[in-house]
Amino acid sequence: MEEVVTCFLKCLPLVSLMICCCISLTGAAEDQKGLERIEACSTKCSQGLDCKKTNFLFPSLCQSPPEDFKTSPVFQNISLSTVLRCEERHKCSMHLRIQTRMRIKDFIHGVSICTSSAGLIPNCKVIRFSQDRLTETLPKPLVDIENDCTMISLRQEVQITVETVPSYCGIKWTQVYTAPGCSNEDLQRHIPDCITHPTFAGVWISAGKLLYKVNPEEKSITVNVSEMRQDHNYNLRLCYAKRYICMSTEPVTVIKKEDTIKSATLSYSRLVPCLCIEGWSAVLDARRVQVCPFKQNVEELWAGITFDPIEASLLWQPLCPVTAQVTLCQQEHGECIDLPNTTHNVTRQKVKFTGVESHPQLCMKFSVNSEDWIRCPFGDRFTAWELSRQPEGAVLLTSPAPGIFLVELCEVEAAVPPKTCQSTENYTINVEKLKSVAVPLPSELPHRTFCLQVRRQDVLYSATLVHCFDPILETGSNTSVNPTCIIVIAGVLLALVILTTLMLHIWLTVHQRRIQKRKDDSCHYEKQKGCAPVFMVSSLPSKSALLGTVFVPDSPQNRSNEKTNLLSH
Repeated sequence: MEEVVTCFLKCLPLVSLMICCCISLTGAAEDQKGLERIEACSTKCSQGLDCKKTNFLFPSLCQSPPEDFKTSPVFQNISLSTVLRCEERHKCSMHLRIQTRMRIKDFIHGVSICTSSAGLIPNCKVIRFSQDRLTETLPKPLVDIENDCTMISLRQEVQITVETVPSYCGIKWTQVYTAPGCSNEDLQRHIPDCITHPTFAGVWISAGKLLYKVNPEEKSITVNVSEMRQDHNYNLRLCYAKRYICMSTEPVTVIKKEDTIKSATLSYSRLVPCLCIEGWSAVLDARRVQVCPFKQNVEELWAGITFDPIEASLLWQPLCPVTAQVTLCQQEHGECIDLPNTTHNVTRQKVKFTGVESHPQLCMKFSVNSEDWIRCPFGDRFTAWELSRQPEGAVLLTSPAPGIFLVELCEVEAAVPPKTCQSTENYTINVEKLKSVAVPLPSELPHRTFCLQVRRQDVLYSATLVHCFDPILETGSNTSVNPTCIIVIAGVLLALVILTTLMLHIWLTVHQRRIQKRKDDSCHYEKQKGCAPVFMVSSLPSKSALLGTVFVPDSPQNRSNEKTNLLSH
């Protein structure tokens, strides 16, 4: 048993907290629900009892109660609530509804209801019962009574006292009731004080509902208005919310009360976080409703950077209050390197950098909550100075604007430009507008890649760039000769010559073989027909051949035949 009691005591605070939360949530839900409407105030009694209401200012004096009142209560289940009586949609009044159940006796003629508030005269109502329907004829001794003819105002604290008629001392019911305020959505739409004035807490409550649609192509916002006052025009505008004011961006647009479609189109320049849609009824001191749907568009704040070429100054001012850091940086190799001593913390004030070189690689970095945005205001609109290498080896510096430049010579191991240049020599060069000036390089450059680091000296904030050059450069030629390329080209040419000779040799061999085959085939054919043998004669003619004689083998028989032939001739 002790363990059960201990557990209960430990859980009691948690149970109490849950009960309180449930009660609070229930009260909040009741405060937001719709209120009941009445056509006219009235007094009602149950069981067909005829009730008549009369008014008087002050309650009557009490008398000693009968003995019956001491044994059982007279009033039971008393409840208080607010109802609305409306002439038009936006012209409603608030009434206090009192409901009670009371025990009827023959010496009770009715009930009195008195309401009082601080600084106001008490107001009492008497509800009298008809004499022919009293205790003897009523089927039950309990009667339900309802009255809703007491007018109340917003957030009014009213003390209600219910007594019998005649009044008996000590026989009464008392309670304090607080009327709902403009936080109730039903009252926001139908009570004039909630529509045209702020609530008791100074919080603006919606005067109409605003629905919007953004048209990015046309840079416009279409706004539809609902639940507005039907008897007045409605004003709409776009504005920049700054602290307690909203600065207008354009003239007010008026929606006529006669218009069947309650909508308007508003133009904007950028959807910044503090851009709001504001609407209000066209009446004096009307309450205004604001809708600010673009609070996440922080990136839109970084636009609007301007450059003054006369002062050489960059200027940026936020359209909305924002806590940010603004820094000048140089864009290089995919990152923006901060320039030293250029960081500013801003909220609403403008940021101005004076003496800035209009170089495309100079940018502004905006940092908010460890997130960065880079904006480069010069971009392609401005032409930067440049270095160029001439065929004879000279380096020219050309600038679209007059300036003083510091040029530093440094040596590096590779052709990739370093982030920093270890200077060996430096020069100060004055450059006129659109003029080219030769950089005074040493007469003998090192036999490896050299770089030039250049920046303007006549401004406070400038870009520092490194340009690297190859020292191997032949005079009269725009490109240097690489020995490796020569070896490769010679090897290719030699291979082509060898390949051509080999192909020609193969072709001649095949051609001679074809000729020899044709001759062999011709002789074989002649032998079959009985032709005399053909002797091959050397291609080198002898002395006899040159004299026109025929060369035959020198044998004794041949010599005898030769003599015979000569004699016959």
